Amino acid sequence: MASAVIISVIILTVLSLFKVNVLVAIIISAFSAGLLSDLSFTDTVGMFVSNMGGNANTAISYILLGGFAAAISYTGITKGIVQFLRKAVKGKRGVMLIAIAIIASFSQNLVPVHIAFIPILIPPLIALFDKMQLDRRAVATSLTFGLKAPYVMLPVGFGLIFHQTIQDSMANSGVELSVGEIASSMIIPGLGMVVGLLVAIFITYRKKRDYSQIEPEGQPTEFEDVDDEAFKFEKKHLMTLIAIVVAVVVQIETGEMVLGALTGLLLMFILVAVPYKQSEEIMSKGIGMMGMIAFIMLAASGYGGILQETGSAEALVDASSGMLEGQKALIAFILLVIGLIITMGIGTSFGTIPILAVLFVPIATQAGFSPLAIAALIGTAGALGDAGSPASDSTLGPTAGLNVDGKHNHIWDTVVPTFLHFNIPLFIFGWVASLVL
Repeated sequence: MASAVIISVIILTVLSLFKVNVLVAIIISAFSAGLLSDLSFTDTVGMFVSNMGGNANTAISYILLGGFAAAISYTGITKGIVQFLRKAVKGKRGVMLIAIAIIASFSQNLVPVHIAFIPILIPPLIALFDKMQLDRRAVATSLTFGLKAPYVMLPVGFGLIFHQTIQDSMANSGVELSVGEIASSMIIPGLGMVVGLLVAIFITYRKKRDYSQIEPEGQPTEFEDVDDEAFKFEKKHLMTLIAIVVAVVVQIETGEMVLGALTGLLLMFILVAVPYKQSEEIMSKGIGMMGMIAFIMLAASGYGGILQETGSAEALVDASSGMLEGQKALIAFILLVIGLIITMGIGTSFGTIPILAVLFVPIATQAGFSPLAIAALIGTAGALGDAGSPASDSTLGPTAGLNVDGKHNHIWDTVVPTFLHFNIPLFIFGWVASLVL
């Protein structure tokens, strides 16, 4: 049973590295997990489909956010942002990448719109990136850092949800901690991500990369070249800002991305920031930008359901922990590996936490880990794999923005770079945190 998780994740990884469509790779991996767990093909399909609804809210949110992003882009307000960035960075690639990481970080905590900003901000910057010969793998790591590091370390916005999920899941297994204590336990693992970002920006991808020599894969999307005409703030831009603020307020107050995105999209038409006759075109562009991500999230939920309902994930932990009694360092190492494997398959840190807590708390408590160390283990194990998973919105979002011209490969230019620069240091720092806390 335990082998079903490992083999299915290996299948997912191999298929992805050979550039098989991510959605197809997830479906094949999910079916393999079911069949390896002694389910019939019919039962596997049924379980997969029945569990797809787990990410339905997220999927519809991304569709609506895509439409909202397309509407914002239609008004041309992003031109002002692009021109501001051009003046601010003055051709300095390191400054540009750090600025992108900061903006992405704001999308998780200060203005919690998650990946919705990427299709608004990044496509208009592509021509500038190419002019600077900026390696888009560095941009992908900056974006993924901003999408992930804030919720790992800071209990604000999406970070508050993440830390509360850890708190509730640990409490269900008999270990009580405050959100503040959980946040403190995640500082050391989060610092590993900071190290990974700096290595990516200033060492791994510091050299120039000429994208004029790269052939596009598939049909590229049209996008504007660098526009030097001065940006003029108009009434439609004011209406757009109002729609954005209201959408963010609605999302924060209700805790629902669906309502926030829907509110913002409707206001764009009601306030005539975008003519109503353009609604069909706007929604088509929005679905084009975010539709694949939505379907991938649905499939990832079905895959996660199979691993959970068949007991494969629990069997993996039981099989590993039984041989490690009394060896804290090795137990922490194995638990983190298990977290990496499970999250790589499911593609969501938030969805993995409840599964891991049920399995980790009794094992770690028996091994003598402190409550803070257990929180660090669960939080790190849940976050591991998010950056390197082909099915994670932390990788799908950056690819959606950077691949508008077909020159940015999801696996080799987003998944592999983010896996190397974030999962490895996160693993090491999380392992150290579990031993010193």
